[in-house]
Amino acid sequence: MSPGRQRPSVVEKCPAATTVRSRQSLRILVVDIHPPHWDNTCHKLCEALENVFCLACSLTGSPRIPSFSLYVVQNQQECLLPFVALKGGFARLQSCFAELGALPKEGVFQPKEEAVVQAVLDGLQQFKQYTGQGMTGASLSSSFVEITILTSQPSRKIANQLNAGLQDVDLVSLHQLQVVEVSQRAIQELSGAQWGGEVSSSSGESTTILNTEIDLHTVENDVVALEDFFKAWLHDHAPDQEHLHLLLPARTTTRSEAPSTNAAWLKCDVQERFLSPAQLPAAYEGGTAGMDNAASPFWMAPGLAPRRLRVLRALKADGVCASMIFGLPLVVRPTSCWQLSWDELETNQQSFQAFCHCLRKRKWLLLAKYETWSGPDLSGGLSAGTFQVLLPSDSCTLLLRPVVARELLLPCSFPLLPADLPEAALAKMEGILGGLEFEASYDPLQATCHLYQALKRCLGRLPASRVQRWAPRQWPRQQGGRVHPSRARATVAPLQVALPPAGSGSLPLSPSQGKAIPESKM
Repeated sequence: MSPGRQRPSVVEKCPAATTVRSRQSLRILVVDIHPPHWDNTCHKLCEALENVFCLACSLTGSPRIPSFSLYVVQNQQECLLPFVALKGGFARLQSCFAELGALPKEGVFQPKEEAVVQAVLDGLQQFKQYTGQGMTGASLSSSFVEITILTSQPSRKIANQLNAGLQDVDLVSLHQLQVVEVSQRAIQELSGAQWGGEVSSSSGESTTILNTEIDLHTVENDVVALEDFFKAWLHDHAPDQEHLHLLLPARTTTRSEAPSTNAAWLKCDVQERFLSPAQLPAAYEGGTAGMDNAASPFWMAPGLAPRRLRVLRALKADGVCASMIFGLPLVVRPTSCWQLSWDELETNQQSFQAFCHCLRKRKWLLLAKYETWSGPDLSGGLSAGTFQVLLPSDSCTLLLRPVVARELLLPCSFPLLPADLPEAALAKMEGILGGLEFEASYDPLQATCHLYQALKRCLGRLPASRVQRWAPRQWPRQQGGRVHPSRARATVAPLQVALPPAGSGSLPLSPSQGKAIPESKM
């Protein structure tokens, strides 16, 4: 495998994935409460979960996380939260996170190794029941589930347990299985009001242990690091088609030679650098009220063909005034679409890397324009559209930014700075600027705008019709080091194997699907 090349996720094993109507999978989080570190992780994890989900529940447009379920593993597995849709479900999520934080700490139970495997099995059973029987609130357009196991144990130890326990299990609906080890390495305290260095770190690898493909990650025991990990769920990680086709001019050997009709093109994926404030409610000063029907990013809309972006000409790297750039930046990278062959993925990635290298070497950026959805522009050049600039970077990515056209440009004429300024005015301003603290760069991780608190207040004021009605469980707490029998069992009822309703997108169990498919036979 080439360096930097991404492995396809488990969904590549299932040809039926082409019928999925939603780009986002359902999520299950399994929290392994294992001594001796749960006491140090508990409140940080709950705060990170509540912060990320208040953000996810507030975003307009199609849900980035259609439904979510949470399991805890002590001496046995327990489904603390069956699948709940995020739209209107924050009250239930918040109560679940509070219950997670109130669970007993170390010393009151004896952990069992098979409990993590049982939680995964129970989660798969719940997923089939949720999508196959059309329960209230079920997202039938999502036919896959992603399971994340959060643990303080070594990730490879958990992966070995999963490999042993999932040998004869149907994994056709499992899009991704992750094991996230929460590192207990001490975090350096920030000093004073400095932005400081890295306050979080996360690393990951994709590994195949016998027949089960599992992604292993390590994340710091820190609220910001945990938030960062869970926010990655808001991305579209494994697209069923590429997002963008970058159309390049045809190659010519001489100035007089006419360009050929076989123009080069690169298949790309698109990723947001940050969430649009326009998708937030009016509780946030950058948000826009009444955006319930706001469109999702184009690459998350199911069923649409990839956008086509045609390169028009090259510009010098400093050839665009910053005041001409507007809108949200998008990161363009080579596609990881699972439907492409390995050879096509590798060729496309190498071409994209060479493209980025040549742009940096020439110190160029590119001017481009989207073509119409139906194909090339057939309106004689009269169709309205936004121009874009592509900026290269040190990484294997391009930054895509919209630039203004003549029709939107307002007249602007400002005088240049005079060469000679009064000494008194210069001395005054130098003194003021000299009193400012200076940092070499801006670190957004150290700049908080109290958005989470504002969103939680806004979600708490939602009308009753938008909040899912539910009754919190009144199970007794564990006492005397014993687990109450009603809390020790998962809450998912046994599933009767039957064909799902038409159009549900779920896949029933069958004898031929009873075992994970070895990767060597893919």
